[in-house]
Order: sequence, then structure tokens, then C-alpha cells
Amino acid sequence: MHADLERLIALQRLDTTADAARRKLADEPEHEKLLATRLEAATARLAAAKEQLAENQNARRAIEKDVAVQQGRLSKFRETAMAVKTNVEYHAVQKEIAFAQGEIKSLEDKVLERMLEADELTAALKKAEADLAAEQKAAAADRKTMTTEHAELQASVDRIAAERAALVAALDKSLLAMFEQVARKRNGIAVAEARDGVCTICHVRLRPQVFNSIRRNDSILQCDHCNRIMFFAVTPAAAAAPDATPQPAS
Repeated sequence: MHADLERLIALQRLDTTADAARRKLADEPEHEKLLATRLEAATARLAAAKEQLAENQNARRAIEKDVAVQQGRLSKFRETAMAVKTNVEYHAVQKEIAFAQGEIKSLEDKVLERMLEADELTAALKKAEADLAAEQKAAAADRKTMTTEHAELQASVDRIAAERAALVAALDKSLLAMFEQVARKRNGIAVAEARDGVCTICHVRLRPQVFNSIRRNDSILQCDHCNRIMFFAVTPAAAAAPDATPQPAS
């Protein structure tokens, strides 16, 4: 293989690997933001569950106070009933007693409803607590993994930078300029494999004579469509097989 072509292929691999590492590093703040958002949401759900249970308990206590008030009135009415002297007074007191008993029954039903609701709210609170604990545990594990990966990615970027500098120093300057110009225009991909007569990146068919020249890997050739530098990946099967590339019609 042409020495500079081999260097260009290696340079592309280094750049692609480094770009992927840098993208992962750049994504870290967004990932951290996502973790924080999930924790905030779980914390908010727990706070809401606590608030709902507190409201339920406050409402239940208020109703129980009303029950106590009605029970006090009922006791007084019963005492009054013992002291009345006329049927009219007795019936009036009995009416008040019946009303107080009805109020107490209604309030006690509401207390029961609050108690049943409290069971559901308590269960929801326990679930919210468990969910928050799980989110906190997952976030801690995720952050630990991120810290490890960050160190590995940064070390990879630093190592690649050193390897790239050595490659660039050995590469023909005009070819380096060509590589960098194509990379700027083609999303960082300046070198592409030619396979089955086609550029594997832009998928445009190469001219047969151009593909035959690329197969030899002994010169620097570019795709006519995307201008990427072409190479042919020689496999053992391909090396053993005769050249079956269609020849142009005469």
C-alpha cells in the first residue's frame, strides 16, 4: 500500500475515534442535567405525597373536632330532655337530638373516608420514598460511571493527539491539506473505502478504471462525487480472487 495512503487511513481512524470521544465528553453536561431533572422530579413527587397526606390528616382532625362539638351539643340536649316539662319542649329537644345525631353520623362517615384515603396516601408516600431512593442510587452509580468514562475518554483524546501529531509529521503536506479540506466539507470524513465499485460513504458508483486503480492502493485517488480519498480494503478472499471488475466497453 502507498505509504501516504496508509497514513491517511490511520489519520482518519484517529480523527473519527477522537471525534466520537469528544462528542461523548461534550454530552456529559446534558447527561448530568438529565440526572438532576430525574432527581428533582422524584423529589417533587415525594414532597407532593407528603403534602397530600398532611392535608388529609389536617382535614381529618378538623372533622373530628366538629364531631366533638356535635357530641357536646348532643349531651346537652339529652340533659335538657330530662328536665323538660311539656310535650312541646320534649319534641323540640328530641328534634335537636336527632339533628345532632345525624350530623355526628355524617361527620363520622367523613372521618372514615379520610382514614381510607390516608391508607392510599400512605402507600403512595412509601412508593415515592422508594422511587426517590432508587433514583438517588441510580444517579450515584451513573455519576461514578461517568467519572470513570470521562477519565478514559480524556486519556484517549490525549493519546490520539500524540499519535496524530506523529502521523502528520510524516505525511506529505499537500496531502494533509487535501485531507483537512475534504474533512471540513464532509463532516470530518475525508477517507472512504471503495467496495464493489462504489464509494461506501456517498454511494455513488465509481468509474471502472478508477475503481481498478483504487484496488491497487498504490496512489492517492479521490471519489469523483464527494472528493473523499479512496482506498480498497484487501481481504484474504479478495487477494486470492482474480480481478472480476467489469471493464469499460470499447
